[in-house]
Amino acid sequence: MEGTKMDLYILRHGKAGHSSGDPDDHKRPLTPAGRKEIRSIARWMGKEKIPFDCIASSPLLRAGETTKIVSRTLDLEDRVVVWDDLAPGGDPDSVCYEASQSGKNTILVVGHEPDLSTLIGRIISQGEMASVLLTKGGLAKIRYFAFDDQHPSGILQWLLTAKQIQSMG
Repeated sequence: MEGTKMDLYILRHGKAGHSSGDPDDHKRPLTPAGRKEIRSIARWMGKEKIPFDCIASSPLLRAGETTKIVSRTLDLEDRVVVWDDLAPGGDPDSVCYEASQSGKNTILVVGHEPDLSTLIGRIISQGEMASVLLTKGGLAKIRYFAFDDQHPSGILQWLLTAKQIQSMG
């Protein structure tokens, strides 16, 4: 971790309709309450002046809608990319590799559970396993993110629920 200055932020998409087990689950949109919650979280990010160099989204609709709300609110629509490995079942090490190769200092990734909690756990335990839970609309900040010798590392600076963020907004 020495010398690395990358901050990795991890955001779970907002509230979406209930999964029906339908094969088209990737088309499930945010609910009106989910959109409102993400707008509030995005405004808080703006107030905190978090300088995202890149916003990486899962290709699924609810993550894309979350990303669109955040990027529009922060006027960062030109910094949005889609990473297929942020879709459910994606490889956390591929996400870490992509982030480490981006050349960016501050990245926000937007995706799904349980993959994001697994991603956080792998990073903070240096490739082992740590158990964390990222709720819908939850946001984590990992300082000194690095991916060296095929192992992610970083320090979990904070992990906030949507309600905690909204109470600070």
